[in-house]
Amino acid sequence: MPDHKLLVMKQQNKAGIVQKTFPPQSLTQILKVVSSKIELLESQILRDVQTDIPLLNNVAEHILSSGGKRLRPALVLLGGEMFGGIDERVMQAAQVIEYLHTATLLHDDVVDGAETRRARQAACSVWGNEVSVLSGDYLLAMAFHRLTKLRHPEVLELMSETTTRMARGELLQLTRSYKTADEDDYFEIIINKTACLFATAIKTGSLLAGASRESADLMYDYGMAIGISFQIVDDALDYSDEEKTGKPVGGDLQERKITLPLSHLLKQANVRDRKRLDLILAQAIIEKPQIEEVTCLMKRYGSIDYTLAHSREYAAKALQYIENFPDSELRQSLAGIANYIVSRQD
Repeated sequence: MPDHKLLVMKQQNKAGIVQKTFPPQSLTQILKVVSSKIELLESQILRDVQTDIPLLNNVAEHILSSGGKRLRPALVLLGGEMFGGIDERVMQAAQVIEYLHTATLLHDDVVDGAETRRARQAACSVWGNEVSVLSGDYLLAMAFHRLTKLRHPEVLELMSETTTRMARGELLQLTRSYKTADEDDYFEIIINKTACLFATAIKTGSLLAGASRESADLMYDYGMAIGISFQIVDDALDYSDEEKTGKPVGGDLQERKITLPLSHLLKQANVRDRKRLDLILAQAIIEKPQIEEVTCLMKRYGSIDYTLAHSREYAAKALQYIENFPDSELRQSLAGIANYIVSRQD
């Protein structure tokens, strides 16, 4: 059974469906249990990327200091804190995860021809594609160099498998057409491209802190579920207000990316609207008026609501994976992350 179909089951116990809600919190509030370590990590990430090549330093600092949420390395820290505490190896692993993630952003922006990233100019639009690709390659190589120093074969194998899956996800996205792709294709792409790094992040911290295999696997499943939920929300926000997201509305549409809102709309649209969609998607360049037209159709057919409902299902499943761990501030933080993801606006 595909990963996403295992995850999409509704959260249940003996009494039936469980609905768990939490008051909205900022990510800073949710992560306060490891806030001091995150502050230390922030300084280490920027310090340790410095080289004797000024151009590389400029590119790395540009993207690493551009306001990212650091959610993936925070998951490493939370995984470590859950099972014995955060030591130097856990801190190093958190850096590795952030460098891997940053490398993929540099590469993604080149592939997508992106002009902005987090409301700033994308590195490729400032320094060019060659510099961005090579800078991403450097960060990827540095991440694995640091990873080998952890001397933990299971973590090394997990991280190697994950980077392979991420590359696979990118290739699947490039090669699968909106004309033939369905929701199974969409979930296969986002599980490989995005969600597996969330899962690997928290499992890595757990393993390094001495978690049992069963507990580490539950952390992985939790990370996979919130990673899928995160990407689904991202894809819904692509058709939202630019002021919320810091990137142009409809970028996925312009690139003809297979996302859940578009997949749902193509499937649900009547004959007339489907013909209009096909005409828009066949254009060489999709302009703002066409983006607005498609966004209006999504509202009419409930495509965004449908998408966000799926995100909530995965967040609920994430809660199920951690419900048997002792109640603690750490478990509440993990639950808070799931709630934050489905309620975020950027």
